[in-house]
Amino acid sequence: MDTLPWRDRLRTEDELLEQLNDQAERARRRRAQALKDGVSELGSVYALAKDLGLSQTAVSNAVKKYTTE
Repeated sequence: MDTLPWRDRLRTEDELLEQLNDQAERARRRRAQALKDGVSELGSVYALAKDLGLSQTAVSNAVKKYTTE
């Protein structure tokens, strides 16, 4: 079995972690936009939070943190 040197493996894993972090950030922004759309459709953060079984604070914070007006 041919194993890469540890420095190469570390570099590869760091690159993978960076890609995953970027993907997670984009997913958080898409999720926040979906929440914002849900608020528009249902009329309030309260209604959306109740419908999803989430707290109003969780919904509000996600929308505020990951969307821009």
